[in-house]
Amino acid sequence: MPGTLLKIKEVFNNLNKTEKRIAEYILENPDDIIHLSIGELAERCSTSQAAIVRFCKSIQYNGYKDFKIDITPDILALQKDDENKYTDIKPGDKLESIIENVCINNIKSIDDTLKILDYNEVKRAVDAINKSRRIDFYGVGASGIIALDGQQKFMRIHKYCFAYTDSHLQITSAATLEKGDVAIIISYSGETKDIIESAKAAKESGATVISITKYGKSTLSELSNINLFLTSPETSIRSGAMGSRIAQLNMIDIIFSAVASMEYKDIKKYLDKTHKATLLKKYNK
Repeated sequence: MPGTLLKIKEVFNNLNKTEKRIAEYILENPDDIIHLSIGELAERCSTSQAAIVRFCKSIQYNGYKDFKIDITPDILALQKDDENKYTDIKPGDKLESIIENVCINNIKSIDDTLKILDYNEVKRAVDAINKSRRIDFYGVGASGIIALDGQQKFMRIHKYCFAYTDSHLQITSAATLEKGDVAIIISYSGETKDIIESAKAAKESGATVISITKYGKSTLSELSNINLFLTSPETSIRSGAMGSRIAQLNMIDIIFSAVASMEYKDIKKYLDKTHKATLLKKYNK
């Protein structure tokens, strides 16, 4: 599945000096990679073959051969379609341009997340949630909205779950989790202090920690048992924050749908009950 170029962009700031030089060459000359041997790439990057292998391992490939196989579909897709790129929202843009750019960025966030998504990690997350006694959702700021959405969805299928957007409540709840419980922790940066403290508390309690965060190494991803990685643009007017929120919501939808599908026979009655209950909140015309 394509996504290698996205992975390189996401982890770029965490690479060492030599790895950044290799990454820069690949990102600036993607068309060349298909035709280059490991020795030729090393020569063009003024480094060694061993450094190329270390670079490949830093983005989770066994070596240059695996890396080259996976990057080929990316390059072919790049050659075919260069239209729908992330675009920034600039002061003074026309309304039509703003509408188009916001829609493109949101669509791209979901499409690009699909490209880097590890299906095995999703399965592990779904299995852990399926077996869990209790589920906690933690998020602050915009990610707190995603946590509340998670609670609303899983509550509908009779899961014992809570969403906390206050840091004090988060860490208090995390301290009461037990083995077999799940903490779903949402932070795009993976570096929010309050979230990290809650993740540590949840892990110390014996719970399975599932992160929803951006692709690459972060404090949160290092702490978590299961990582559900996302990718989204970072832009000057923070349309990136909009895109990451959409990608986070989409990830909640994925794991909810998978859990509901696995348990459908058991949870259908709860879906029917909650649907009927919410109908009472509608005006009769």
